[in-house]
Amino acid sequence: MFPFKRKEFFSEEERQNIVDAVRTAEQRTSGEVRVFVESRCRYVNAIDRAVEIFEGLQMQKTELRNATLVYVAIKDRQLAVFGDEGIHLKVGDEYWAREVVKMISVFNRDNIAEGIRQCVLNIGEALAMHFPYDRSTDKNELPDDIVFGK
Repeated sequence: MFPFKRKEFFSEEERQNIVDAVRTAEQRTSGEVRVFVESRCRYVNAIDRAVEIFEGLQMQKTELRNATLVYVAIKDRQLAVFGDEGIHLKVGDEYWAREVVKMISVFNRDNIAEGIRQCVLNIGEALAMHFPYDRSTDKNELPDDIVFGK
């Protein structure tokens, strides 16, 4: 469904900073965060593309339905943050909208990687509040690496 070859959207340091943010975000929560980056969004609405990717990556299969996807189409300048029903019921639409606004603010300073990193860390805080880490039951249900599309 998705071509998973890696694009060079970021320097190695930027890529590592984003992956480290995912790992940091997940250290205090049972929730999962993934980042998907591609050149172009093939839909008018980026959230529709994020939903398609979320389902394609089978992110809805986490035990507590608390996975979140950060989606960015760099050339089309579109982005979305999509959370599964478990986390969405806790934080609501306004939370996701605020995270998008914060990310855009950093993007507008020409720092896409930093905007993604900060968004991931913010999501980690929300997940930790609503789905705290439990050493006896928690496992990393999804990979932490960035997924690159076309």
